[in-house]
Amino acid sequence: MKATVHLDTQHHVGPIDRRVFSGFLEHLGRAVYEGVYDPGNPRSDEQGFRQDVLEALRPLGMATVRYPGGNFVSCYDWKDGIGPLESSPPSAHSASSSSNYDWKDGIGPLESRAARPDYAWRTIESNQFGTDQFMAWSRQLDTEPMMAVNLGTGNTADAAALLEYCNLPGGTYWADQRTRHGNAEPYGAKLWCLGNEMDGPWQAGHVPAAVYAQRAWQAGQMMKGLDPTIETVACGSSHRNMRTYLEWDREVLEYCWDHVDYISAHRYSENRRDDSAWYLAEGLEIDRTLEDYAGLLNYVRGVKKSGKRVYLSFDEWNVWYRARDGDGHWQTAPHLLEEVYNLEDALVCAQYLTSFLRRADVLKIACMAQIVNVIAPILTRPEGLLRQSIYYPFALLSRYAHGRSLTPVIHGPTYQAGDRGEAPVLDAAASYDEETGQTAIFLINRSQGEELTVEIDLADRRFAGAGTVDLLGGGDVKAANSWEDPHRVVPVQGSAALTEENRLRVRVPAPGLAVVRATVAG
Repeated sequence: MKATVHLDTQHHVGPIDRRVFSGFLEHLGRAVYEGVYDPGNPRSDEQGFRQDVLEALRPLGMATVRYPGGNFVSCYDWKDGIGPLESSPPSAHSASSSSNYDWKDGIGPLESRAARPDYAWRTIESNQFGTDQFMAWSRQLDTEPMMAVNLGTGNTADAAALLEYCNLPGGTYWADQRTRHGNAEPYGAKLWCLGNEMDGPWQAGHVPAAVYAQRAWQAGQMMKGLDPTIETVACGSSHRNMRTYLEWDREVLEYCWDHVDYISAHRYSENRRDDSAWYLAEGLEIDRTLEDYAGLLNYVRGVKKSGKRVYLSFDEWNVWYRARDGDGHWQTAPHLLEEVYNLEDALVCAQYLTSFLRRADVLKIACMAQIVNVIAPILTRPEGLLRQSIYYPFALLSRYAHGRSLTPVIHGPTYQAGDRGEAPVLDAAASYDEETGQTAIFLINRSQGEELTVEIDLADRRFAGAGTVDLLGGGDVKAANSWEDPHRVVPVQGSAALTEENRLRVRVPAPGLAVVRATVAG
């Protein structure tokens, strides 16, 4: 099969925000404990941070990491997780508290960190890893924190107190508490989620859109009053299948438009029907979601007669359908949601990223959920870690997608993707960095049986050479990395040819991903 991709460096949707390559760390299963934080493990440093995990995460280039949830954030008192790690008996109030979100549980002796029940995942939260630990870990990873506040069972004053703790220089109660805990310099967290999935009946503190919008407006106003430099993310719809999809978002946006910067969207992809042809066309649904939000944001901007723009934060996305049991049976750091990923999952994750690049005009933040052990690209054992198949598309696109997002015009074959109808065999995105003269083209072949030969034409410039190619895939869509065979699905070097017409020609495996990089001449 053959296809062509036509590009023009002047035909683009704007700059790529590096925050589209971000992650998510929730207090869930072994994401934190035995994941990023494992005191006593010889692979951990003196702060308890797994250094092999940090080394594996660095090539992903995550610009920001969202924390601490997720559903967890609506059942979480952030003040339980600050102060020294040494345990002492909690206060009488703490010992008798029936809710793990009474902020008073976190005051009293600084050396006290009470274990609490997490009602979101039915686990025990030790609170040994909290705000200060997350900030220190973020510095080691060289990523920016994306903090979430509890607007489910929490309130505006508590959200403002957390901002004060993180960002104010000193001279106020919570900022001084941070100093007492050994961190005199403010953390300067600039990105704040106003709750999580508040449209979902499963969320602790779920309320109708009108009520949530008031909470978000109030919290955002108070938080920006304390630190006008922050940006805030209002909760949008948890999924396209929600009964209130887009209507919830519209109501929240119309109420909060002047006081928020982003609206969130979440999506988890699945192949329960075991229909790979259908599943490999998942990018069509991702594109449609982004188109929905682009239209909604323009609509509300028009209704408000506003010169301001609000953008999209796709701050939970991944494949998730096998490991669905989220009941931790009141254990500490149980094995929960430890999905094992294969090649077709990796290609779906690649399609999330190519969709995000093509809508760089609307989408500014996107967080893979999650980063370690829990529906994650990395799995750990005490003695080491495993990079799953979905690790590699993220690493490749994060490394090479820089500058402007070009608008590809694709000509090629289609195939029948079940009830999704006719789907293009080729999915593509491209970037061009004017400063370096580098272009990168990301090509996904959805065909399971036939290699795809793609020619890439650059209308207004010339390729200076054939460049380099990384290939991922080919063969069994169910192929997966394992502890016994950790390199079954990994990138290999490919090649491209430069034709007489100055087109790049590359072969994309079936099914598979090709990442083509070339220098562009003026």
